[in-house]
Amino acid sequence: MESKKWLDLFTLAVICPLITGAPSLMSQENGPCSPEGLSITGGSFVISNLNGFNVKYSCPEGFYPNILTRKCRVGSWDPKTQKHAECKKVTCPNPRVFENGEVTPYKERYYVSDTTNYTCNSEYVFRGSPSRVCKPNGKWSGSTPICGRNSDDCPDPGVPPGTHRTGHMFNIDDKVTYRCENKQTLIGSIQRVCQEGGQWSGTEPQCYAEFTYDTPEEASQAFGSSLKTNLEFHKQQEDQEGKAVRLDQNGALDIYIYVDASDSIEKEDFDRAKDVIKSLINTISYYQVSPNYEIRMFATDVKEIVTMRNFKTIRAEKNLEEIFQRLDDFSYESKGDRSGTNICLAFKTILESMSIEKINDKNFTRTQHVIIMFTDGHANMGGNPKPKVDRIKHLIADESKLDIYIFGVGRKINLDINDLVTKRGDEKHFFAFTNLIDVQETFDQMIDEDTSNQLCGIQQNVPNNKRRAFPWLVQIKVTRHPTGSNCMGSLVTPTYILTAAHCFKFGDTPHRITITLKKNMGENPKVHEFILHPKYNVEAKKDIGISEYYEYDIALIELEKAVELNREIRTICIPCTKETNRALKLSDNEGTCKKHEELIMGPDLVNANFTSEMEEGSPKYIRGITIKQRGPVGVVSWVSKNKCNAEKENTPSDEDSRDYHTNLFSPEIRSFLQDHLGKEKQKGTPLKFLSK
Repeated sequence: MESKKWLDLFTLAVICPLITGAPSLMSQENGPCSPEGLSITGGSFVISNLNGFNVKYSCPEGFYPNILTRKCRVGSWDPKTQKHAECKKVTCPNPRVFENGEVTPYKERYYVSDTTNYTCNSEYVFRGSPSRVCKPNGKWSGSTPICGRNSDDCPDPGVPPGTHRTGHMFNIDDKVTYRCENKQTLIGSIQRVCQEGGQWSGTEPQCYAEFTYDTPEEASQAFGSSLKTNLEFHKQQEDQEGKAVRLDQNGALDIYIYVDASDSIEKEDFDRAKDVIKSLINTISYYQVSPNYEIRMFATDVKEIVTMRNFKTIRAEKNLEEIFQRLDDFSYESKGDRSGTNICLAFKTILESMSIEKINDKNFTRTQHVIIMFTDGHANMGGNPKPKVDRIKHLIADESKLDIYIFGVGRKINLDINDLVTKRGDEKHFFAFTNLIDVQETFDQMIDEDTSNQLCGIQQNVPNNKRRAFPWLVQIKVTRHPTGSNCMGSLVTPTYILTAAHCFKFGDTPHRITITLKKNMGENPKVHEFILHPKYNVEAKKDIGISEYYEYDIALIELEKAVELNREIRTICIPCTKETNRALKLSDNEGTCKKHEELIMGPDLVNANFTSEMEEGSPKYIRGITIKQRGPVGVVSWVSKNKCNAEKENTPSDEDSRDYHTNLFSPEIRSFLQDHLGKEKQKGTPLKFLSK
């Protein structure tokens, strides 16, 4: 939500001067357009000249504009219309199609916040949501209510709101067909077949109006659930708990990302799309699989960022940072004058690329192929892309090895592109968004689902939420007389905290230690025990004149029970573990302790962050620091001078200031960590330490 507010402020700051001077500015080589008659009842509008003069209308939540945009063409506004722009109430699809029961209350139309309740006639069994609420995006909350029988091979598939169903027999090979009422577009499967095992083919249909869209919460759950069946790597001998993981153990994952760069996509959306692609790739990189990528932009022609063949065969082409730089370098103007929309050519290019892989890649038949396209769907050349999609499906042969996702983005989407996506097993492959900010949020939320909370090192820079940026931080207070200790630590597993050994004194006991993770967490985690490195001894070198010796200044705190991980409480990564391979985007073959040290400790100077206090569960101050190599990773034991001056952001060090770090790559430190974190027998899941 914060990013949306920022965008609105930015738009107002840039656009308002144009509105103020509209009569003199609204002229083009093709002639002027009058600003008269552009107002909208109940809403607002802005005028921009990002790509010729455009008018964009907007309405409050729960309303939609009957005219979305208008463009100045040859001295007049397009579309030409006699009707006045106004904000209309959002409605939800007709729920009265409910069969074998009763829906209340009865209304001609259902508006935002209206609630419906469902009950079954006798002899029918109820499934779904007994109560539903009309949401601002034109969709009903919950799931489709169904009154069915238990005597058929397949359960009654129901009649989703706004649809009409043909077919009332639900045995093997029986078919049901759907259509939408009131000129709405059917998203999902028009026809479904009762299959062996009592499952319906395809996807439950939904009826979308011109104002219907998907929220990030809805899309992250649906897209994340579907895509993760391809991303989560499960060895054959592991318990799969009935989940249909489609990634072959000896196969690969090929992902084709295609982005619409035509004139129907505005420049600001195109620029944001490049960031969305990076976010998607970064999200995918957290899983235990290393995909191959093809990324292209399309308009009249198709322009490559990286091809599948080059990604697989040229080592330099695998560099994601280089690919990101190519994305940044590809400007909206790079397409030149050829600015049409040729979706058919985009799928033709994918078909040709896959055909090459079928010839050259011996694992092609075991490879999972994923196509992800961002477009508004308004093609004006190239013909119907459906035949090309059908040829792709024929080339792959095994339908379970192909997923086609389309993200429809824009204020006016051609919903017919839903026909191009794969429809299988109640997975959703088409999504409609009004803007790319929500697409970005969808990918961010994907890594916040329960099944991904175990991934270490994930943080998100959310405005005004420092906890999300440092979700592993822990405050540790030890109560003793006359003065106690106030230390910081990092959550390294759900049951262990890493901190410095000098936080503890002789006589300290677990009940004297207070752990604070975040504000409003409820009861703070209780400490089972604290464990100091066996070689830690601050007086170890007093006999040679060193009054305080801080080698091995490291400790672990074991909690009585594991904390629940979420987007604000996550673990930090411990080097030389398989878990850190994910964070560094390394396969099990590439990931070694030496490789971790090379990547993390490479430069002479490393930028890092330091904090010494938390306030209401978030770091009070975050200070940027520079660590000189060969410094370490993880624990700052002590500093000789306090340089954290709250009034001065950058207080320089002097020749007498010193600090001391504990290097987690040290063999004796690694051994200590592995002894405890790699052998969690009582609670939690142990870290998987690398052997070399």
